[in-house]
Amino acid sequence: MTKSGAEVAKLPLNEIVRGDCIDVMNALPEASVDLIFADPPYNLQLGGTLHRPDNSRVDAVDDDWDQFASFEAYDSFTKAWLAAARRILKPNGAIWVIGSYHNIFRVGAALQDEGFWILNDVVWRKTNPMPNFKGKRMTNAHETMIWAGRDRSAKPTFNYDALKALNEGTQMRSDWTLPICSGHERLKTEEGGKAHPTQKPQSLLHRVLVGSTNPGDVVLDPFFGTGTTGAVAKMLGRDFIGIERDEGYIKVAKKRLSMIRSYEKAALEVTTSKRAEPRVPFGQLVERGLLRPGETLVNPKGEVAKIRADGTLATKTLKGSIHQVGAALDGAPSCNGWTYWSFVRDGQRVVIDSLRQQIRSEMS
Repeated sequence: MTKSGAEVAKLPLNEIVRGDCIDVMNALPEASVDLIFADPPYNLQLGGTLHRPDNSRVDAVDDDWDQFASFEAYDSFTKAWLAAARRILKPNGAIWVIGSYHNIFRVGAALQDEGFWILNDVVWRKTNPMPNFKGKRMTNAHETMIWAGRDRSAKPTFNYDALKALNEGTQMRSDWTLPICSGHERLKTEEGGKAHPTQKPQSLLHRVLVGSTNPGDVVLDPFFGTGTTGAVAKMLGRDFIGIERDEGYIKVAKKRLSMIRSYEKAALEVTTSKRAEPRVPFGQLVERGLLRPGETLVNPKGEVAKIRADGTLATKTLKGSIHQVGAALDGAPSCNGWTYWSFVRDGQRVVIDSLRQQIRSEMS
């Protein structure tokens, strides 16, 4: 499951590649990845050790990977990894980058400078944030994610209706209220400490991947850490590529991923927009013999119209499509003929949309 950056000869699906993310991404095939989720170093610039009011030490982010000599050094690093990331994205690919106030504004500017097209920023509001122990500032209760297309012409995957369904039928907003990683989800070292100081919750990645990828898509995480992106991708039937240089994190991620099982295929289907479904003209029902020329359709008021050979309808005074005739009979500006008209089988009325859905199921 683990390779070094120098050993990447083809797309290493569902593997962790050990190495510097810039070198590894530059070695991957161009335009080969559907989505990138990046949780880069935040460059927190912590000034000394943090303690709680009881004088216990706070396990803060003070690792070497989050240390940069200057803002210029951080900007140079950001520019380099974003350029490598953009090269491997497919034409309609997209990227999510998460950060705090320490770095996200610099990352946002770099994204635009590199040619990415920002689609949304999302505020992740934490229900259980870590308090500000020094009491000199407000509690940092949120992080910001930027969602951007590869360029302005890109048309990234956006499962609008699936996100709406996740939100109980209400359009998904750009402020997400979710808890930080804690309890049984928080991975521990053998000594009982945090395996990673900034482990992201699975709920966050679930929402990102359901909303902006489809089963079978390739999701790359250049700062893989303990593998939350890979774990959620595997559960949701997506392929992942993880890049990580810390052997300790890789060890934890490999153990975690070995215990993950994908959901069954049927469970991965999500709500789709009606506009995304294949177009089926009413005339196709006639061509295929599902309805016959001369057969009668009936509307909710019991009025009838006869089907003609070209897929239009006719009454004694009207001629036109299923939508035009329905609208004229009701004196309405428009009409959805698919749900308006029914045919009769065995004495029962059946809406003609059932036949359209039959054809769609065959097409898929």
